[in-house]
Amino acid sequence: MPHSLPLPPPPTSPQSPPAPRPQQQQQQQQQVHQAYRFKFDIESNINARPRRPHTNELLYYPLELREGEAGGDHDDEEFYYVCYGDRGHGHGFGKMRAADEDDGSKDATEQTPLLTNRDPVPESEPGEQQVDGANDDDEVADKPFPVWQVVVLCYARWVEPVAYFSIFPYINEMAQENGNLADTDFGFYSGMIESLFSLTQMVVMILWGKAADRFGRKPVLVLSLVGVSLATVLFGMAKTIWEMVLYRSLAGVFAGTVVTIRTMLAELSTSKTQARAFSWFAFASNLGILFGQLIGGALASPARLYPGVFGNLRFFIDYPYALPNLAVGLIGLSAVAVTAIFVEETLVKRPTGDGSPEAAGPGPQELSTVELAKSPGVPLVLYTYGHIMLLAFSYTAIVPVFWYTKVHLGGLGFTPLQISLMMALTGFSQSVWILFVFPPLHHRIGTNGVLKACATAYPFFFAFCPLLSLLLRADTPSTTMVFWIAAPILLSLGCGVAISFTAIQLALNNVSPSPATLGSLNGLALAITSGVRSFSPALFSSLFALGARSQLLGGYAIWVLMVLLALGFTVVSRYMPDYDEMKRRRERAEAAAR
Repeated sequence: MPHSLPLPPPPTSPQSPPAPRPQQQQQQQQQVHQAYRFKFDIESNINARPRRPHTNELLYYPLELREGEAGGDHDDEEFYYVCYGDRGHGHGFGKMRAADEDDGSKDATEQTPLLTNRDPVPESEPGEQQVDGANDDDEVADKPFPVWQVVVLCYARWVEPVAYFSIFPYINEMAQENGNLADTDFGFYSGMIESLFSLTQMVVMILWGKAADRFGRKPVLVLSLVGVSLATVLFGMAKTIWEMVLYRSLAGVFAGTVVTIRTMLAELSTSKTQARAFSWFAFASNLGILFGQLIGGALASPARLYPGVFGNLRFFIDYPYALPNLAVGLIGLSAVAVTAIFVEETLVKRPTGDGSPEAAGPGPQELSTVELAKSPGVPLVLYTYGHIMLLAFSYTAIVPVFWYTKVHLGGLGFTPLQISLMMALTGFSQSVWILFVFPPLHHRIGTNGVLKACATAYPFFFAFCPLLSLLLRADTPSTTMVFWIAAPILLSLGCGVAISFTAIQLALNNVSPSPATLGSLNGLALAITSGVRSFSPALFSSLFALGARSQLLGGYAIWVLMVLLALGFTVVSRYMPDYDEMKRRRERAEAAAR
């Protein structure tokens, strides 16, 4: 705003409002947020840095803004003010936005204080940049981080990835034995069984979200954990292909834990603590993936692997895959007990017609799934969510095959030991990025800033993969040495794109039309995720194999496709919604409705 804006004369003592008593100050600070939202962007009228006005220190007087001044036209909800200290010293001028039309501000004049019995408190310090999703009202931002509740929810979160990934080490062998399949046929059935979990998740995820909005988060979470635990145990007892199909699908039906836990974390955290909460959530997911595969690989066929302990137990001879599933089931049932005892309900109770609180349920204007999907900002965020998941699942499917494939076919020719070391490095690097880099980075540049940074990095990360293979194709001592120096470093840095998974979850929380729709919106997003996860592994691994067999672009055609997909994310990230502006619009709409 230009400094030529005229300043009215300082108010004289009789016209200044009486100073509030000290005991009134806390109440006034709480009330002011109910009346005003500020975009406190003061340009100093003096040489000193403008300081934050504290209670009873500054008064605000409206100025008449003529067309063409300070940027031209302004809407009815904005007016410019000049602030004076209690000794009449001018501090600067800025812009104020009214949230209610009945607060009396429209009747103010140049000689009438804008707020006579309360002083506004800006949302951020002057000179600080307010980033999307990084700040909140004082009374909300001071809410302590619920460490114990988040830890318990992360333990409950652990169950779903453990159950999903525990079958991967032995699923091919189990399918071949139960179906008496030829060596050329078991791959089809094992792939189908792996995908059924995600397919059934996709179908029921929205229903779980709506159930959590209607009946409460905690009962839905407990029911989901019980169902996943029992279905997993039954899967270990399956003796035919169709029993495997049935029990795997049943586990997917009850996999509503993730949508409920994400919703509860969003309700437990503030805009200042949600980055920390969801980084813990992502870390728990990574641990589940790691331990799920360890449990499946270490405990399958125990009578053969550990004959001294299980060799004489007929049960484990007849059911060689029961032990890993029993272990996963016990983990799930322990999560049921912990959740039932320690987790607190987060769905806000609403009053019924007789004034008594209703346990949970939708508000009077419950949105349908279609209406929710069309809400402002939601379509773009949901698309971006699906796009990020497509990049993640496709890379996860390609990279193990890429590492194993011979160098002359377009791979890296790693041994199983080298692949396991690279996978361990990947998991460790992602955990470091999620736990230690994401929270401060999000605080500094906001949700959209993190997404833009990841969208910029993704194409380069994918482009480096074929370049590493070309180093090995050169087959000289110097290029091989460069490869073994560069590969771990680039992999560790490239894993930073994993923080986009947490950032897009925060974006999803920010565009939710209301807290009452958080469960349904998360269910919709996770239905998209499950759909992508159901087809992308088979599709992209097949495309890689096709390119390697035909030597299209030297076997690197799949990486050209991945770079193009990543560039699509780069473009979309530039158009993410302004979450603070959306929040202000929702608050004005709610105030008008009241």
